[in-house]
Amino acid sequence: MRITGLLVLALASSTAITSNPALAQTETEAKDDALTYPKTKTVDVIEEQFGESIADPYRWLENDVREDADVAAWVAAQNAVTDSYLATLEGREPLAASMTALFDYDEIEPPVEAGGKYFFERKSGGQNQAILYVMDGKDGEERVLIDPANWSDDGATALAEWKPSEDGSLLAYAVQDGGSDWRTLKVINVVTGEVMKDTVEWVKFSDLAWMPGNSGFLYSRFPEPEEGEAFQSLNKNHTIYVHVLGSEQSRDIKVYATPDQPELSHTATVTSDKQWVVITSSSGTDDRYEITLVKVDANEINPRKLVTGFDHNWSLIDGVGDTLYFMTNMDAPRLRVMKTDVSAEVPEWVEVVPEHMATIDDAVLVGDILAVDYIDDAKSRLELFALDGSPKGVVDLPGLGQVKNLDGSAKRDAGYFAFESFNRPATIYSFGDAGQPTAWAKPDIPFDPESITVSQRFYESKDGTKIPMFLVHKKDLDLSEGAPTLLYGYGGFNISVLPGYSAPKMAWIEAGGVYASANLRGGGEYGKAWHDGGRLQNKQNVFDDFIAAGEYLIAEGITRKNGLAIEGRSNGGLLVGAVMNQRPDLFTTGHAAVGVMDMLRFDRFTAGRYWVDDYGYPNKEADFRKLLTYSPYHNIKDGTDYPALIVSTADTDDRVVPGHSFKYTARLQALNTGEKPHLIRIETRAGHGSGKPTDKLIEEYSDIYGFMADAIGLEIAD
Repeated sequence: MRITGLLVLALASSTAITSNPALAQTETEAKDDALTYPKTKTVDVIEEQFGESIADPYRWLENDVREDADVAAWVAAQNAVTDSYLATLEGREPLAASMTALFDYDEIEPPVEAGGKYFFERKSGGQNQAILYVMDGKDGEERVLIDPANWSDDGATALAEWKPSEDGSLLAYAVQDGGSDWRTLKVINVVTGEVMKDTVEWVKFSDLAWMPGNSGFLYSRFPEPEEGEAFQSLNKNHTIYVHVLGSEQSRDIKVYATPDQPELSHTATVTSDKQWVVITSSSGTDDRYEITLVKVDANEINPRKLVTGFDHNWSLIDGVGDTLYFMTNMDAPRLRVMKTDVSAEVPEWVEVVPEHMATIDDAVLVGDILAVDYIDDAKSRLELFALDGSPKGVVDLPGLGQVKNLDGSAKRDAGYFAFESFNRPATIYSFGDAGQPTAWAKPDIPFDPESITVSQRFYESKDGTKIPMFLVHKKDLDLSEGAPTLLYGYGGFNISVLPGYSAPKMAWIEAGGVYASANLRGGGEYGKAWHDGGRLQNKQNVFDDFIAAGEYLIAEGITRKNGLAIEGRSNGGLLVGAVMNQRPDLFTTGHAAVGVMDMLRFDRFTAGRYWVDDYGYPNKEADFRKLLTYSPYHNIKDGTDYPALIVSTADTDDRVVPGHSFKYTARLQALNTGEKPHLIRIETRAGHGSGKPTDKLIEEYSDIYGFMADAIGLEIAD
């Protein structure tokens, strides 16, 4: 089910940032006889910031749709218009049928071993949510442990994080409802299948870690929000607790908190030998951490700092007794592996694996082997090392793609990982010190991967920087006159966009389209310098990289002019909104999903305060002025023909609150931005994206890809 679901600034030019209050009530008339948008009321909100008058007449659309009847009515009116338009598109049903077929395979995650039991998730074709299975022994018979199918009528309640106890007899798990970031924790007896009475609420951004002897588990939570504020209020005072098994949550023991620094977030893990609790603290999204240790068998909780200063990335790999192994970018922008003896009065850091030309993405211990996953020109390479750092060989990966969910332990002699690419869903492999992987689970897929071509190109951005881009299409596709092309990008938060399978994108490819994925600056593909090159005062580089990708696709004849669609999610939704403003002539259509659209107010809601590491502080003048040059909401060009655009969001998105998309769409519809459709699609109980059931994914992407296919002439055959 969906609920069917706009800012007034008089802008003197494409980058004007001031407004004329007298014009703040004029942008409400429908601009196109063929497509009449709902009228959106305006409010008299004008604020002075650093000498500029900033009007925000759609401020009321920031209110929670579940709490504000006016917002709910606006959402319903918008979705009525969107549904009516989408119903005219011939490609939706064939796309939905294609996606349904392409989802028809077993999507499996690598197993986790505990006490001789093997736990793994699998979602088969037609299932909305993954099921958690357990096997008694590597070759044991699998049985269902947790099936979320009956948790809700709409399939939108999902199994999120989970962790078995050391002996495999118990398992703590998180329930995610309606796509929200909030979690409820429960415990199940693995042997009997009985769900225990333990319940922990208001958990968010948390790891799970069992204490020895199954006495309890560590988790992170925020204070319970005020009534009606769960999906809006800022998240502060993150705290680590131990839940004592069999007791009420009110009796949980506080392990670590920083009330004098309420903006910090904390997660806790326990080394595989149960010697140390390792607490990682951060203030934002910039991978700069402090590390705090708690000795597991100590008589009292006595945290001590191992790393202070929030200067570098420190990610625990594992521990062997008092020797802890970390990945870090200290004096190594593309990361290295270091170890330290924490029993020393002053622990010293020793390099184990030095920095490489490729970027370290992940690492695990597997017995006495160190497995390091590198990103090498936006694709994975997996290497093995002895614990002294001496090379032990390269794991033979089955082609161009990415390693995901690398798993291992100093207590086990086998590790696991998933490997996938644009044309191959994940196959699960096991590996040891021999370096040759063995397929543990391989899905039967409903198409021939050899019929799909995956290639990599490099193109120049505006400043001459070489940017990688993957191209995916049917092997027999005739590109002599260019083909309708969907270009995807993200470019932020040190997140690397690597080759991965997507049934909706494969449906686009099977229909005869090209899919392109550009590895923009701001991501983590080439380490810290690549991230820094696309954030804060350098954020415009991300947009330039994406624009250059579009220009390259047209110049090379891969697509034709008027044949280019673009897509981005979250920070990528910001990307789509920004480049639509900057180059409306280049793109023909676009999808801005759950985007950050108001760059002057992003830090005032839920998790938005973390993002200042990438975007800057709206209350600091230098950052404010930079943000205002690209904020999608503030830079829509009146009197300019805009590409066809579909915005998508969800009422329960408590990561990027839907008010961003509401306000942006309102203004885009109200100003004179041409006759092409500018629609918003608002989902119910779908959140930011995780935990979304398969049927909702098919419905959503057949709508969105049908919209973009119609705009650029991709014919979808029945």
